[in-house]
Amino acid sequence: MSSSVLTSNASRVVGLDIARGLAILGMFVAHAIPRGGGELLVDGRSSILFASLAGVSVGIMTGSARPLERGRRADRVVGIILRALILLVLGFMLNILNSEVAVILDYYGVMFLLIAPVLFAPRWTLGLGAAVLLVGAPMLAAVLNGAGPTMQPLAALVRGYFLTGDYPALIFLPFLLVGLIAARSDLGRAKTQFWMIAGGVLAAVLGYGAAYVLPGLTARAHSGSTAEILGSGGFALAVIGTLLWLTARERGRVGQVLRALLWPIGATGSMALTVYTLQILLLAVAVGVRDNFHTIDYPGWPLLLGMTFGSLVFVSLWRRFLGKGPLERGLAFATREPVSRAKARARARSHDAAPEPKIQNR
Repeated sequence: MSSSVLTSNASRVVGLDIARGLAILGMFVAHAIPRGGGELLVDGRSSILFASLAGVSVGIMTGSARPLERGRRADRVVGIILRALILLVLGFMLNILNSEVAVILDYYGVMFLLIAPVLFAPRWTLGLGAAVLLVGAPMLAAVLNGAGPTMQPLAALVRGYFLTGDYPALIFLPFLLVGLIAARSDLGRAKTQFWMIAGGVLAAVLGYGAAYVLPGLTARAHSGSTAEILGSGGFALAVIGTLLWLTARERGRVGQVLRALLWPIGATGSMALTVYTLQILLLAVAVGVRDNFHTIDYPGWPLLLGMTFGSLVFVSLWRRFLGKGPLERGLAFATREPVSRAKARARARSHDAAPEPKIQNR
């Protein structure tokens, strides 16, 4: 990948971290801000931006513009599947808490499981799959929603995770597929960034425009409609492309200033799993305090401002002095170590099975 979009630590992409940080902070606003009845910019779009970035991330993990060679692919796919299973378990655990928030992590786990088989598919195949889901998934969800709740609990759970839940995997999967296509197209190239911006704006205009002019069609947040997928997905793609372009080294002094000013947000994005999890824990505490002691407003501005500024200070200090976030560090260990240990055991078995070399007397 071009160094123009990298930080001094070559494993991090500045624009992506900032975009991921904005998605997390957008979720703070969506969850904690007092509601006046209207739809906010962050509603729905924060989770869609996060999902699009998840697709970009798995693309980077599997080789970016130069996919890993066949001999190395299986290990990386196993790592991503393990990551998905951990997110599922963590999502289940956070759902037990009464945070009054629809937790997204377990849905992400399902999305990662769905995208794992096509991680190394050609870009045109990924695009075709995204187009089919763009139209087909909302139609199927509408049919199932109309069928009513008369089904077995397990079937209802599967239906919820795939099509009718808070963040249905098949409706969100186009965002991951488009993010994966972007990663395969070389995120460091200005041409790729331009097409992300232009394509995203066009998709947003088509999606929101269609909802505006066609009766009965909606693009409202969490509607799961084709118009919302196209509009909000285009918005997310344009945001990512814009941040990649603005923070590139080629922007010179402007890029340098932006990277410095937005560093706390980028630090938040580099620790997204930790910050998201802490948010759910804090909101669960806020619910308990509100309901039992009536000393906190939730939703409320003090809670939102405290969470936002507290998170920015916490992640900035942690990132500066300790590096990778605690949950990110644990996730990396859990998904890499099993593969490494399996390799070591295989090498040991191969060594033990090898015949002793014969020593010939001369």
